[in-house]
Amino acid sequence: MTQQPRAYAAWIVVCLVWGTTYVAIRIAIETIPPLLMTSARWVAAGGLLLAVLRLRGESLPARSAWTSLALVGMLLVGVGNGAIVLAEQVVPSGLTAVLLAVTPFWMVGIEWFLPNAMPLSGRHVVGLLVGFGGVVFLVWPELRADSGAPFLLGVAATQLGCLGWAAGSNYARQRETDRSMLGASALQMVF
Repeated sequence: MTQQPRAYAAWIVVCLVWGTTYVAIRIAIETIPPLLMTSARWVAAGGLLLAVLRLRGESLPARSAWTSLALVGMLLVGVGNGAIVLAEQVVPSGLTAVLLAVTPFWMVGIEWFLPNAMPLSGRHVVGLLVGFGGVVFLVWPELRADSGAPFLLGVAATQLGCLGWAAGSNYARQRETDRSMLGASALQMVF
């Protein structure tokens, strides 16, 4: 299989998996407490990946890296995914997916405060504004004054999730790269 068909196949898989994630979360939290469901999901996925890596004889990142991997895991999975799962108790899954589209805005915002940050070009700003405007346009019909406090808190939780994901992603980019990326990912999931 050449590179282009493989890339398209990978893109389709990501779209299907990512697109159905929020529906699956919504269904699962109807019968399982939200934080129990998400923690069990991530610990199981991380544990399975660690077992596969062990069977393949691959090494894990050094123990000296575990503290920073735990921080990345807490930000990405704990705050990022945890806030989303809590939000989905009151925010429809489709709207949750749309609200998460502002994550690039948070990424750029956090990166702007970091040392050696790339300056924002006019194209970056226009892209962010168009993207954010598109999200507002899509969400606008759902935002009403009578939406109620639980719904508005759910929307705020989605933004907390975006912030956690952006902070974890930016921190991960700043730290030293691990030789075993799969091992680092598995440990982040477990932590």
